[in-house]
Amino acid sequence: MSREILLLVDALAREKNVTRDVVFGALESALASAMKKLYKEEDVEIRVAIDRDTGDHEAFRRWLVVPDEAGLQMPDQQTLLSEARDVVPNIEVGEYIEEALEPIEFGRIGAQAAKQVILQRIRDAEREQLLNDFLERGESIVSGTIKRMDKGDAIIEIGKVEARLPRSEMIPKENLRVGDRVRAYLKGIDRQARGQQIILSRATPLFIAQLFENEVPEIEQGLLELKGAARDPGVRAKIAVIAHDRRIDPIGTCVGMRGSRVQAVRNELGGEQVDIVLWSEDPAQFVIGALAPANVQSIVVDEDRHAMDVVVDEDNLAIAIGRAGQNVRLAAELTGWQINIMTPEESQAKQEQEHNALRETFMQKLDVDQEVADILIEEGFTGLEEIAYVPIQELLEIEAFDEDTINELRNRARNALLTEAIAQEERVETAQDLLSLEGVTPELAAKLAEGQVSTRDDLADLSVDELIELTGIDEEEAKQLIVRARAHWFEQA
Repeated sequence: MSREILLLVDALAREKNVTRDVVFGALESALASAMKKLYKEEDVEIRVAIDRDTGDHEAFRRWLVVPDEAGLQMPDQQTLLSEARDVVPNIEVGEYIEEALEPIEFGRIGAQAAKQVILQRIRDAEREQLLNDFLERGESIVSGTIKRMDKGDAIIEIGKVEARLPRSEMIPKENLRVGDRVRAYLKGIDRQARGQQIILSRATPLFIAQLFENEVPEIEQGLLELKGAARDPGVRAKIAVIAHDRRIDPIGTCVGMRGSRVQAVRNELGGEQVDIVLWSEDPAQFVIGALAPANVQSIVVDEDRHAMDVVVDEDNLAIAIGRAGQNVRLAAELTGWQINIMTPEESQAKQEQEHNALRETFMQKLDVDQEVADILIEEGFTGLEEIAYVPIQELLEIEAFDEDTINELRNRARNALLTEAIAQEERVETAQDLLSLEGVTPELAAKLAEGQVSTRDDLADLSVDELIELTGIDEEEAKQLIVRARAHWFEQA
């Protein structure tokens, strides 16, 4: 019998072009499955071990060791640590207690069932081997032929493996057909998938980035670096580049002689328009470049909100925004900054509004008149913290104030900040229920409490717009926060 097993293993290994270990593993699984059927009433765990040299096999029933406090969730497959240590004194949680079983003859197993288990395991191993061989090639962009369409997705044959290009990852309006040759970006591997495990994309910004890397040898040589990409697939894209060699023109290098390089990328993307932007360490300069071809008049950076107010004249307003907001949206995606496009009149109105709000804050918190508040604003002070804690020498340079006035202003500013800190602590204290919610910081909880929102239910009752108005967070974060706040409603239901 043992010799028959060895002959079977050798034959299957040669036939299926897999290792003997893979076949032994499949055979052990088949034997274990067969032995489980002997336990009609119990869901047991069986381990079978076949000697790779002799073909002899042993069988064991085993129990997983679990902590006493956890209890037995699956009594037929688990044993408590205290009971296990009566048998094996030094055993630990996560290990197994095993009991040897009488091996059953291979010939008594339902031959067809055993064969199916073995062949399935071998098919899985073959599939895994093909996948690993494919991944070892290290390709980011792959090329293959569409073998068939499946519910809108394209199944693409790449050598000996199949990949899936989902409808959502195709370039909109492109009409792919069976037999077409297609290039796509290797987006990921789904090892749990029953069908194609390789997932492709033609819509990701990574695709256009990799296409440029393939077309522009200076990138591979390290003379040029592609810093980012943003796309509206099939319509328009923006890429950011920087040269590490001053002799190289980064934009001209990507465009190529007579536009040859950028045209090759456009042809692959169905004519997608590509804007090449010069990357800059200065965020404002980067945003100005990303908004091209619009000309920017001025720009105001708000580090706290990670946003910029960009002022353009009437002639450039439509260009800066783009059709359906496309230009500003791609620029924001490329730079990572929130971009607010406005006219000079809108900018002036916003500045006046902020000026008035700051004046009101200084007058109220420092108990000063409008003249003193305006002097502070004109000198560049934008908050109580600056008045309270900047070096006193900077304040002494204000000609309109003497030293006594400056010291008084500093004391009033510090007292106002202390009062506000105490009030914020009290607001946070009333919003403890919110602090247990993922994504709610003490600062955010304080803002919510100030708006009479102090519990999960209060937050869950808000609309997205109301939450944004209260806290100033972005739309996506507001949506996720409200969903998390409402989650317990559905759990209770």
